[in-house]
Amino acid sequence: MTNIEYLTSYVNRFVETVKIAGVTDVVICPGSRSTPLAYAFAKSEDFKLYRQIDERSAAFFALGIAKAKKTPVVLLCTSGTAAANFFPAIVEAFYARVPLLVVTADRPHELREVGAPQTIDQVNLFGKHVKWTVDFPIPEDSEEGLAFIERHIHRAISTSRTLPMGPVHINVPFREPLLINMEKSSSATQMSLTEMGQLVPSEEFLTWYKKLLMAEEKGLLIVGDSIHSTEGFWEFAKSLQWPVLVDPLSNLRGSVPEEYMHLCIDQYDAILKNETFGKIAVADVVIRFGAQPVSKPLTLFLKASKPKVYVVVDESSIFRDSIHLVTHHVQVGAASLWSPLEQKNSSTYLEDWSKANDIATACIQTYIKEENDEGALAGLFFESLLDGVDLFASSSMPIRDVDTFFNKTTKDIQIYCNRGTNGIDGVVSTAFGVHAATSRPGYLLIGDLAFLHDVNGLIMSRFQKSDMTIVVMNNDGGGIFSYLPQSAETNYFEHLFGTPTGLEFSHIAAMYDAQYDAIHTKKELQIALEQPKTKDVRIIEVFTNRQVNTETHRKLWTAISKELDASWKVYK
Repeated sequence: MTNIEYLTSYVNRFVETVKIAGVTDVVICPGSRSTPLAYAFAKSEDFKLYRQIDERSAAFFALGIAKAKKTPVVLLCTSGTAAANFFPAIVEAFYARVPLLVVTADRPHELREVGAPQTIDQVNLFGKHVKWTVDFPIPEDSEEGLAFIERHIHRAISTSRTLPMGPVHINVPFREPLLINMEKSSSATQMSLTEMGQLVPSEEFLTWYKKLLMAEEKGLLIVGDSIHSTEGFWEFAKSLQWPVLVDPLSNLRGSVPEEYMHLCIDQYDAILKNETFGKIAVADVVIRFGAQPVSKPLTLFLKASKPKVYVVVDESSIFRDSIHLVTHHVQVGAASLWSPLEQKNSSTYLEDWSKANDIATACIQTYIKEENDEGALAGLFFESLLDGVDLFASSSMPIRDVDTFFNKTTKDIQIYCNRGTNGIDGVVSTAFGVHAATSRPGYLLIGDLAFLHDVNGLIMSRFQKSDMTIVVMNNDGGGIFSYLPQSAETNYFEHLFGTPTGLEFSHIAAMYDAQYDAIHTKKELQIALEQPKTKDVRIIEVFTNRQVNTETHRKLWTAISKELDASWKVYK
């Protein structure tokens, strides 16, 4: 058998195994050493292929697809620093529990560590930030070798899917020549299925759990990110009659049925800043599904109140308990604990939470109408969103403004954000990945620095049809630092943390043939949001002032706190 024949058999078996394992999306970065696999994937009609010339952006794009679909995506590149550029997205995928099948082409073993060009040590390149890694054998005339790669591809994909999901890495060495026989059909595989079971609670635990829920009146449900499905949740919550604190990434703030609105507490971040309500809100039992929410006031409230029973329901044995309060860690799928109970009556405790939430919501709605700062503009933007769209928020201030100004709604609006490690890199690329996965109109709320960080993500709009509206809050720097203690150091703060660039993005919009609006007032934003979208990508650049933003946000929190104090004077 010639080199081209066994190389072709090798990559065809690779691709066919990936197909049988149920993976359908492949993101490819151009490069010579990955040629055999790139061509093998390209000639197959069983995959949706995406291209991106920037490996860092490509990795975040793949992350976005996998985040939305909750299934592994192939991410392929050539050897050398191309693979290293995947690292930020892989770290995010690992901590956000997003499945990726990372495939890096490599030089053959005889060219490693001998000064060969475009060659780095790629074995175990991503260290502990992947769930599993393997260095494949070189392609050769060997049926045993083909059987090996087939089973290890299944193992990799199964590991990626196993809860908690995450990235895996396959390193594949190739010798030159790198061309394959494009006419040869895919080779038959031997394995056809890998089956995974489900984590379910024991009967003993269920008995204790149901007894706890039925007995306690002052209980809280907290729902964070990493929940794979919300089906059946509201029926369970209705039977329990506890307040439900919904992180925006729980995707329980959208598609909320009217009959459950009073249970849905979306303004906990604002109301828990108030000391008076904090005393009323103390719970005896807290049950959290998924990750700890974004809100710092919620974290401080839990630390101060120290609930007697704090149950965290998580698919992983890894404790996500940064405040060290959890009394029960339950490693099961969240939905297995959502069976409706015998209907309980409402309580004063629930009514107090619902009342406080209504007070904060009224203050925020007034604020959106009357103020002109970044938060009010974000709120106006959220109110304009239609049913059936996706909203991606950057880390830093955008996700916090979503937490405050995105009110619960009956509209089907899915919210996404990279909160595995809370970075601002790769945001544009991830948003385009989510859009590619869902095919729903996409909206991105992002700051100027995060946008600068990932402008290359816009390249994806040159390779495929898109429907993306990007709202850039341009406060000329790092707005979130203005809320932190380091802002008090006036001599160096602006230089080291404010980091103004003086840039605006009209030229970026022109370069990518994007529809562009420059916004300086709330009225201009309102008009722009009412205008039709005429191009695949629209950039709405909203110019704001960091100092004003800080002052008006604090003014809002003060107004909410005063209203809460007035409503519960007896606790003062």
